[in-house]
Amino acid sequence: MTLLLVALLVTGGGASAPRRMAGDAEFERLEYARAEVAYDSARALTPDSAGYLWRLGRLYVCMGDMAEHDKKEETYRKAVAYAERCIRADSNIAAGHTWKAAALGNIAMFEGSKGKVRLCNEIKHELDRALALDSLDDVAYSIMGSFYLALGKVSWIERQLASLFLGSLPDGGFEEAEAALRRAIAIAPGMVRHRFELALVLKEEGKTREAIEAFRAASELPTTVASDPRTKERALRMAQKLEEE
Repeated sequence: MTLLLVALLVTGGGASAPRRMAGDAEFERLEYARAEVAYDSARALTPDSAGYLWRLGRLYVCMGDMAEHDKKEETYRKAVAYAERCIRADSNIAAGHTWKAAALGNIAMFEGSKGKVRLCNEIKHELDRALALDSLDDVAYSIMGSFYLALGKVSWIERQLASLFLGSLPDGGFEEAEAALRRAIAIAPGMVRHRFELALVLKEEGKTREAIEAFRAASELPTTVASDPRTKERALRMAQKLEEE
């Protein structure tokens, strides 16, 4: 049973955009190794700084996405560790919960069925907490969209089996996925991932023309994270494939 693969994002615009900190410029230039050094160095001077802790969580999600397969899980688990440290330092920072959910979504790839179900409920809890703290967290809405997209692909029989043997899954599906992703786009319209994930949902819903438009829109947006070029290429290929069918 597939859970979800959460790619990564820079925190988008909106009223909740965080204040600038050392390392942010390197992160935005996609110089992840330099950002790691800058964040770690700054954090060493203020070890309880939740702001640096969630940024390190975000950074390791991004680095995990680009890592070789045998390094991915280790890197995502570093992201979880830093996000959890952020939450322990200040549980009222939405980004700590958001990036913990993002990291857990990727770790789910390496888990068995029981682990996926457990993580599914933990991810939902973290996203709900993030959005309760910050209703303009486009990253959390985008991850929530991916979460519901994955749930929409789970059949009724799979749900019953999961409930019987593994534990219940949250409710929700494609309709909730589309709503969450449209909310993410409304907050941060320039993010590749938001539009790409929306296109995937529209495709599943049979809204082919809208899906093509969303894939093409995603392919034309500027790059903001290291995974964007790959996502934009995939979006263009999927748009072309749908047009040929």
